[in-house]
Amino acid sequence: MRAYAEGDMEAFEALYQRHKGRIYGFLMKKLKNQTEAEEVFQTIFSKLHIARKKYRQDIPFLPWVFTIARNALVDHIRKRDAYQKHVTTSELAVETYAERAESEPAGQFEITGLSSLTESQRQALDYRFNQGLSFAEIAEEMQTSADNSRQIISRAIRKLRKLMVGKEIDHEKNYK
Repeated sequence: MRAYAEGDMEAFEALYQRHKGRIYGFLMKKLKNQTEAEEVFQTIFSKLHIARKKYRQDIPFLPWVFTIARNALVDHIRKRDAYQKHVTTSELAVETYAERAESEPAGQFEITGLSSLTESQRQALDYRFNQGLSFAEIAEEMQTSADNSRQIISRAIRKLRKLMVGKEIDHEKNYK
């Protein structure tokens, strides 16, 4: 590691070849998903490269690199779980609202909130919920990035959620 910190790329190659199997195995055991494991694996070696000059010789390399691996894994899981919680909750709320609107007699549970959305928000929701497109596919259709398509849908769902809270209160009053 000391040689790599000083710029020796052959030393990096030796470290990589020697430890890649253990690190990747650790990630697969924890994540049980090849795509996620590969993503975190790349992150680990990027962080290793960035931190190479901070490496202290009094710390054995393997525990040091596994500390980087564990931290990268924890960061990945936090981001993934936060995203999944948000998307799952948001999608479930919109789907539940749409199902209730369809099952109620006409005029009793109107979807008036869609008119408050922008055209791009309505289009993105249609792609996501009616056509079942992924964020990447939505981005391609809307000629934007996947992150931007996710953000458009997220904003639309938040807007609808605010309207649903008001509708739920009005709807409950009508039946009392």
